[in-house]
Amino acid sequence: MSRAFVRETEAEVIELPDRPISPDPNFVTPSGLEKIDARVHELNAARDAAVATEALEMLPGIDRELRYWRQRRDSARVVEPSADPDVVRFGVSVQLRFHDGSGRDFRLVGEDEADPTKGLLSWACPVGKALIGRHRGDVVQVFGREAEIVNLRT
Repeated sequence: MSRAFVRETEAEVIELPDRPISPDPNFVTPSGLEKIDARVHELNAARDAAVATEALEMLPGIDRELRYWRQRRDSARVVEPSADPDVVRFGVSVQLRFHDGSGRDFRLVGEDEADPTKGLLSWACPVGKALIGRHRGDVVQVFGREAEIVNLRT
């Protein structure tokens, strides 16, 4: 859609540009797919409510988000993690130990699932890319330091 303005009833509604879509494959965990579905459902309900209450100024933002999440749903490729991982892959939790004895745990998830504050890293972020394909005992460079992969789990 390349229209700058759309007339709906008496209000002029500005159409917002689409959110950028990652060029990487849209791998998701099963729970990630559920979250995408819930977000689409939530946005559809918000759109219906905005139309019902004639809050048309809300539509551009809702429609923009709907376009994004529908595209992400359509392109989602669910990846089931291995039950007993021997290599770092999508969906695997990785325990790192740094040389100072400190440690960090991460789970590699889809881009839309990532939440670093909860230890969920995108498989496509720099740390995720540094870990993919590695094994227990490997030493990796992350956060500007060396760390050993001490455990892998699902």
